Amino acid sequence: MVADKIKYLREEKKITQAELAKILGITRSSVNAWEMGISVPSTQYIVELANIFRVSTDFLLGIDNNATISTEGLSDEDIKLVYGIIEHLKRKNDTV
Repeated sequence: MVADKIKYLREEKKITQAELAKILGITRSSVNAWEMGISVPSTQYIVELANIFRVSTDFLLGIDNNATISTEGLSDEDIKLVYGIIEHLKRKNDTV
């Protein structure tokens, strides 16, 4: 559900509803309404939210539950390390 994703991502980024609203140029009550499921963001705001939280619009909309990680600005070596950590965690979780 979009409402749950917005709240989760906002809290993960450790920003308040008011801070997110300011970034988007809207009211805090609009963000609150999204998170409560009273209303849904327009397409424009879905795209902006995806950019702010560095996730795909599909993830935000609940179409694809695979979160993405932006590797922009990382070296090839850094990217290999990130993939190595992900694979390690997957193997670890498979044994639990």
